[in-house]
Amino acid sequence: MARLIVKSPYIKCGGGQGAGGYMKYIATRERVEIIPDDRPPTRKQEQLITKLVNDFPDTKGLLEYEDYTTRPTKANASSLITLALEENWSQVQSSEGYAKYIATRPRAERLGDHGLFGDEDSVDLDKAMSELEHYTGNVWTHIISLHREDAERLGYNNAQAWRSLLRTHRNDIAAAMKIPPQDFRWYAAFHDEGKHPHVHMMAWSVKPGQAYLSKDGIRQIKSTLTNQIFQQEMLHLYEQKSESRDELVRETRRVMLELSHKMGESVCEHPQAEQMISNLARRLGEVKGKKSYGYLPKALKKQVDEIVDQMERLPVVKECYQKWWDLQCRVSDFYSEKKRQRPPLSHQKEFRAIKNAVIQEAERIRQNQISFEDKDMEDGGGWVDDRGLTWACWELRGTIENEKLPLAERDAAAEKMEQLAQTGDVYAQYFLGLLYRDGGLLVPDIEKAKHWLEQAAKQEVHAAQYALSRLLLSDDPDVHDPDEGIRWMKAAARNGNDYAAYALGKEYLSGKYVVKNPGTAAEYLHQAAQADNPWAQYLLGKLYLMGEGVERDENAAYEWFQTAAEQGHTYAQFFVDRIDQQEQLVSPSLLISATRLLHHMGNIFRDNAPQDSTTRAPHIDHKRFQKLRAKKIALGHKPDDHEEEQTMGGMPMGGMTMGGW
Repeated sequence: MARLIVKSPYIKCGGGQGAGGYMKYIATRERVEIIPDDRPPTRKQEQLITKLVNDFPDTKGLLEYEDYTTRPTKANASSLITLALEENWSQVQSSEGYAKYIATRPRAERLGDHGLFGDEDSVDLDKAMSELEHYTGNVWTHIISLHREDAERLGYNNAQAWRSLLRTHRNDIAAAMKIPPQDFRWYAAFHDEGKHPHVHMMAWSVKPGQAYLSKDGIRQIKSTLTNQIFQQEMLHLYEQKSESRDELVRETRRVMLELSHKMGESVCEHPQAEQMISNLARRLGEVKGKKSYGYLPKALKKQVDEIVDQMERLPVVKECYQKWWDLQCRVSDFYSEKKRQRPPLSHQKEFRAIKNAVIQEAERIRQNQISFEDKDMEDGGGWVDDRGLTWACWELRGTIENEKLPLAERDAAAEKMEQLAQTGDVYAQYFLGLLYRDGGLLVPDIEKAKHWLEQAAKQEVHAAQYALSRLLLSDDPDVHDPDEGIRWMKAAARNGNDYAAYALGKEYLSGKYVVKNPGTAAEYLHQAAQADNPWAQYLLGKLYLMGEGVERDENAAYEWFQTAAEQGHTYAQFFVDRIDQQEQLVSPSLLISATRLLHHMGNIFRDNAPQDSTTRAPHIDHKRFQKLRAKKIALGHKPDDHEEEQTMGGMPMGGMTMGGW
């Protein structure tokens, strides 16, 4: 991490004490060539460092102290002693031991017969020393230090670069010291020292007692110089490869979205987290009032935090969080002398939604709620047997679906499909309804979609009945009719549509559009499961394991899970494996809790991925946002939920999507 260190002690002049000696020292000292020496420090070095740290606690803020404590060698000890002594010149010059050590140090990089520079191109060392010997005010001795690799990379490994920098910003430094520019005096010298090249800068006012330097002033000086020194570096970090800040953001966003997608697809076995969620669920039953993080007692908040931290240990979560954190630190680290420690995920306010997701899952377990995990289900409810199609309908459908054909030819086929539908061809009516529903060749028209699907549904085409029911159960206000939607869904199920039977099973478990009835739900799920619907088989297995709508039967549960798993159902296989591992079967809600929580976290990380300026959503004012939020709640969504969207293919249908044909 690139950093700039600024230290600003001062020499109090007057009363027989001046700063001329210090000026001569920094002006004539050559760079110290420290030969790499990995041997441990000498006893004398250790004793001197101990004394320096005790006498001058600020020594611990030096880069050299960090190097020494990390790797205590003779070379690092020598660098630390040198800089610590120079930083505290006024205090040590009267000490015989210290003074002797300073006197034996070599001289500085010279810009002539000495290394001193200032506002003038040529500095008269004797005259400058004389001025300071008779000065009665305070002289600040700024020490500005860089890591060797930063100095080399950025071109600040020579006196000329530092002279240009300090001349450019002399008025900024004067302002930080509360000195008018016309009263500001300064001289400096560059020391090409070991691992940390640095500049000694002496600064004062021609009017004694005028200058004043606070901690904020030191920070101001540091910020000014940092902006200049690391300007190109900062641009490089933000404009990586393409010299554009957006490139870095896009890369971070890409990785985070990939990882969040991976979370959404993962099935997670995490017994520790599951046990902790189970304990939280029990304790939530004792809590009165709103069950969200902000309203919980301290003890329960701690439990929630521990669960979040437990989930953070998952490699995919840790990697995603680290990527996000790295982006936050890239620039701000330039301004901090301290290494920023990544806080636990539970302490990161940007991801506080995860805490409520934990509570949501614990509540699901406490209330024994059933989850469906079918967001990736491919909806086969619209399938029709091509053998039932007329030749004309089959041919037109092939033309419409063939994207390699000219658009005009496909448009003509769509017009002929409508003419065929008007003659009473039931499958032409069905396909035309899908065309008007989904758009593409035809302008979407939900009313026409309903009309043509209804015509086909009345002629007992179960795919049309199913598609019509999904349309009527959607949130589109022009066609929304839950009672009719359920009626057509039941008709499709009676005609053997297993996806309709599965959807009805879910409806009777959730109670959204019908009176909740687990027994009826089980009947529909049996119908779909016996038709080899793996999602119904999986859900039926959960009902048998819970004893919900059926008598609890672990063997039957295992058999249905196994049957679904043989068809490639990931979650069913997960249950089979977990049941095989456990002596005593537990709630399916608990078994799937860590997986569901991981999915929530994936959604939350996705929402917090940095926005690419080229794809950023348009700005929406606060009032408009509140209206949309209220509408969302009115449609049955929770204000801050991160439930997985239930998807069925292509077109969003109020949390559900509908597939094509």
